[in-house]
Amino acid sequence: MILYGSNTSPYVRRLRMYCTLHELSYEYKTLNIFDPEERKVLIEHNPARKIPFLVCGEQVINDSNVIARYLQDKFSLPHLNWAQENLLTSINACNDSLVEILLGQRSELDTQADVLFFNLQRERITETLSYLDKQCTTDVFLNCEYLQISLYCLLDWIQFRNLADLSGFNGLLSHIEKWQTQVSAQETDPRS
Repeated sequence: MILYGSNTSPYVRRLRMYCTLHELSYEYKTLNIFDPEERKVLIEHNPARKIPFLVCGEQVINDSNVIARYLQDKFSLPHLNWAQENLLTSINACNDSLVEILLGQRSELDTQADVLFFNLQRERITETLSYLDKQCTTDVFLNCEYLQISLYCLLDWIQFRNLADLSGFNGLLSHIEKWQTQVSAQETDPRS
């Protein structure tokens, strides 16, 4: 198995941490999707032009959630139930909105402007973080390591990119504190 991705992607990082936690053997290849030569590899494997993707023999699996389900099937690991899938959808929605904000900043757009697109992204981020702050202490959340890893990767990425203020979200801050000492978190830290 070969996992392709970027060291700074929270979607890639969650899979790397998950594989480490379960001692799954895989090769990891970084891709700079903005480099013309490396972008060819991306285009060849994923028509959506997104990372991560996993190559396992002739099989190519796109999207971190689909890859996680593939790994859960292949290695007989626990699957997420519907309540956990819903929480993961919230984590991903927040992450996607933050990616849109980051891409806007990198495109030299005023992401604080009072325009519909950025207003919707900021609203989604704020409301989702508030929701996740309450949910991260529930049994639904605490009984799922993939959710915990995914939330940690989102939150650490927020801090790494300085994209949102997490002060006041005590549940989220406790979650970061709990996971940042994990070996898998330290080995995949995008700052190194």
